[in-house]
Amino acid sequence: MIARSLAALALSLGLVIGVVNASGHDTPATVVDVATGNEGFATLVAAVVEADLVDVLSGEGPFTVFAPTDDAFAAALEALGLSAEELLASPDLGAILTYHVVAGNLLAADVLAAIEAGGGTAMVETVNGASITVEIVDGNVVIDGTATVIMTDLVAGNGVVHVIDAVILPPAEGGSGY
Repeated sequence: MIARSLAALALSLGLVIGVVNASGHDTPATVVDVATGNEGFATLVAAVVEADLVDVLSGEGPFTVFAPTDDAFAAALEALGLSAEELLASPDLGAILTYHVVAGNLLAADVLAAIEAGGGTAMVETVNGASITVEIVDGNVVIDGTATVIMTDLVAGNGVVHVIDAVILPPAEGGSGY
């Protein structure tokens, strides 16, 4: 069952990668450039700026970023009963954001290989210091049981971005995600 799900996911990822590569776009220099070049990451970009992480994430890397969309942030804010301004002013903002970043360049194939090697689950340490759980659920890559990877392998010069549909929270912030 897992092998069949992995094969189907790999095929889907291959199609997405093929579309991205066929588009003829230059590779963005940094993972920050990937986010700033996509209007669906306005909240993430504002948070990265407010947490003073632009220079770090524009550095040499490599970084793997699991990037929540604006819709993911809106759902998290609603679930947490916060406004965007309150989130941006939170002393936990840096810890939350760095929980979405892994040191290294983990392409989708690498993530799938780690899941397979782990018997269906992989624990991946984030730059926050806490680990995320990555697994296949109903043919989708899911992080911490709540965030589904909806787009993969947005390659930058200093790493890669994978788009997720929820904000994940580090264990000290209540764990899980929204």
